Amino acid sequence: MYDIISIGDATLDTFVKVNEASVMCTADRSKCLLCLSYADKIPIISLDQQIAGNAANNAVGSARLGLKSAFYSIVGDDETGQKIIKKMKAEGVSLKYLKVDKGRPSNYSVVLNYKAERTILVYHLLREYSLPKLEQTRWIYYTSVGKNHLKLNRQILNFAQKNGTKLGYNPGSHQLRRGLESMKSLLKSTEVLFLNKEEAEGLVGRHAGIKPLLAELYAQGPKVVVVTDGPRGSYAHDGKNHWSMGVFPIKVVEMTGAGDAYSTGFMAALVCGETAPNALRWGAANSASVITKVGPQAGLLHKNEMTKWLRRYSKIKPREI
Repeated sequence: MYDIISIGDATLDTFVKVNEASVMCTADRSKCLLCLSYADKIPIISLDQQIAGNAANNAVGSARLGLKSAFYSIVGDDETGQKIIKKMKAEGVSLKYLKVDKGRPSNYSVVLNYKAERTILVYHLLREYSLPKLEQTRWIYYTSVGKNHLKLNRQILNFAQKNGTKLGYNPGSHQLRRGLESMKSLLKSTEVLFLNKEEAEGLVGRHAGIKPLLAELYAQGPKVVVVTDGPRGSYAHDGKNHWSMGVFPIKVVEMTGAGDAYSTGFMAALVCGETAPNALRWGAANSASVITKVGPQAGLLHKNEMTKWLRRYSKIKPREI
């Protein structure tokens, strides 16, 4: 039996750090634009390439935290696809369910890093996901798979209900654009729903305060709702309790993968038998470690490192709100 099977796209990210740029924002900073000089050559500070993708990050992070992890994805029939396969094998992730899309390239992203915040240019091919015959697993982590996800929604729902598998759901951009109606059945069988605050408000509308927002999301069916809010920390609600968790005080290098690291740490804690408040700390630690390095996987914690981080910041704990 697997502890977790991660389902979603994988990609190759190219990280480009720039200094010669500026940011223009609205008065309330609700919308900001990264500005580069038009029709010019922009010098870069550094360049790096890493395997990424929400589900790939989760699979690697879960394996590092000691879980028996598998990865269902579709990669291109190219050098990038081979890099993804090599990386997953090196991290101890089972590729039993990985498929190669013959004659087609892999997904690719360019991550522009300016003042520790990232803007991502994404190239994702349309893939035809269809759930393979999975072995027993305690958890499934389901995230971004592109436009053709409705069929996969039903297949994952049926598998989870039939096998008593717990579902962690972190909808990707295409899933979110389809709206709440398209995921209602899935949410009713979701154990933990992961969203950032902007995604949460886009899904159910703005609310006057975090508690009403959490309550509205919880009303859709998940047993636990987790909402991250960048430097303001994170929040969780299980139908009875509302928690607020602060961030660990570290120097931010680059933000890519912070959300994936958080959900990975949170779910791993639950798999290991921890309570929701402790899971919030695992998520905060994993996320903090990731943003001290470039890319979404370099800072993902191993189990012994998680223990050290939790001990180092033992005074930072969730509080009930």
